[in-house]
Amino acid sequence: MKLNLSVKYNELLKFLKNKNLPAPDLAIILGSGLGDFADRFDSKITLMTTELPGYPPSTIVGHEGKIHFVETFGKNVLLFQGRIHFYEGYRISECILPVFISHKLGCNKIILTNAAGGINPDFVPGDLMLATSLNGLFIKKELSQLIGLSSPEAKNKLLEFENNQLKNLIIKTSKDIGVELKEGVYIYTKGPSYETPAEIQFFKKFGADAVGMSTVHEAIFASYLGMETAVISCITNFATGISDKKLSHADVTETAEKVKEKFSVLLKSVIKSIA
Repeated sequence: MKLNLSVKYNELLKFLKNKNLPAPDLAIILGSGLGDFADRFDSKITLMTTELPGYPPSTIVGHEGKIHFVETFGKNVLLFQGRIHFYEGYRISECILPVFISHKLGCNKIILTNAAGGINPDFVPGDLMLATSLNGLFIKKELSQLIGLSSPEAKNKLLEFENNQLKNLIIKTSKDIGVELKEGVYIYTKGPSYETPAEIQFFKKFGADAVGMSTVHEAIFASYLGMETAVISCITNFATGISDKKLSHADVTETAEKVKEKFSVLLKSVIKSIA
């Protein structure tokens, strides 16, 4: 049985409707250490997620819990400065809330960003990767309460992510501005602990290039809602066992800090290029 999100978040939707906010041309969820992108805009309306009825508080460093409505390059952009993770103890219906809000506000394009561990030996910390495909084996059971994965309509939703105009625009834009953008497969794990070396070797054997603890459920749900969806990962560290260095969240945010200029240039250029 599918969960009716419009009923669950009725009060939240009423709150947003009363704000008379513009329909976004693009929504962006900013991942770990990438939230500074939202601070680069002066013309914006900011809501604290603590203001929103039923919106779960973020508990992770680097996720501010703010939603920004930005006007730039003649476009309205919705920025989520921080996301909601399954490993924080939240339900799947809470983890996809930014996607649901974006769709309800009339947005039909969304870019999901994240910090990820590099599995591909050709990747190094500081690389940006556009996800060509997603591995969501560890989250599809939970998604069934939202989209009924047994239904014929749901079966091809992940495939719809594979090729859309937004992803093609990002590839073209990166080439036009000279920002290197790797491509690869992103695999999701539930966390909260980092993966073991054995798990990473397993993922590598079956085609994963980067690993993280978010995004895939958001992408599947956004595709299900008919939104053009793209995923950009910041490779912030080598995945466990790829190097001898011990992993830490501090290293993740530190690398994200170093790559923020390149990340910002790419996203701003994509926003400018959207029709």
